[in-house]
Amino acid sequence: MKPNFDLSGKVALVTGATHGLGMAMAKALASYGATLVVNGHTPSKMEAALAEYEKVGIIAHPFLFNVTDALTVDQAIGRIEREIGPIDILVNNAGMIQRTPALEMDPADFRKILDVDLVSPFIMSQRVAQSMINRKSGGKIINICSMMSELGRNTVSAYAAAKGGLKMLTRNLATEWAKYNIQVNGIGPGYFATEQTAPIRVDGHPFNEFIINRTPAARWGNPEDLGGAAVFLASSASDFINGQILYVDGGILATIGKPVGEQ
Repeated sequence: MKPNFDLSGKVALVTGATHGLGMAMAKALASYGATLVVNGHTPSKMEAALAEYEKVGIIAHPFLFNVTDALTVDQAIGRIEREIGPIDILVNNAGMIQRTPALEMDPADFRKILDVDLVSPFIMSQRVAQSMINRKSGGKIINICSMMSELGRNTVSAYAAAKGGLKMLTRNLATEWAKYNIQVNGIGPGYFATEQTAPIRVDGHPFNEFIINRTPAARWGNPEDLGGAAVFLASSASDFINGQILYVDGGILATIGKPVGEQ
């Protein structure tokens, strides 16, 4: 293992890491030596996740708490620091999406998505960064953005607004905290093969065909494809990278696309 990618001795907290992309990134961080702390809010999902981590030889420390509630977050971070150790790496992965046309969306649902996808990364980052600053330790904060941080799409106005805001929050926090040796960056996943996308990834489904044709790599991403980006941004290899969004999308954002029928 190259020393600048070694995460040994570091405590990494990944929110929403009981499944999917969060779990894939958490596994990658642990495989490079990080002590892993996993956040979720559903006991049954956490139990299943711990069994999955154990299968691959990873010890995950579970903490159930609501990332949108500042008091709960403060209490949980305090417990983690006392029981596991100070947090060196924070991955703000917890999120939600609701597909509803803008004209039909209830403002309460719009606010809920902003709360989970944008406000909670601010709450988490604020609490963890304050501890990093107090310790004069520096640290890494990674916000999980989206291609919707750059592009619009039908029915996801709240999600796109939140992820666009998260991109700018990433840049602003990087600007404020760089003097404390805290790097705040983001990862923007493209379209990935997860449990949630399984129904639309079948052969012949219009959206499956659209994604394969729209992506220069001509495939959906595998969750493991995010591991390298997470380890890089969590490690000393990225010490002079700040306020950037690393898009892991198979090349979608690099191209205007291709005409129908073009190989």
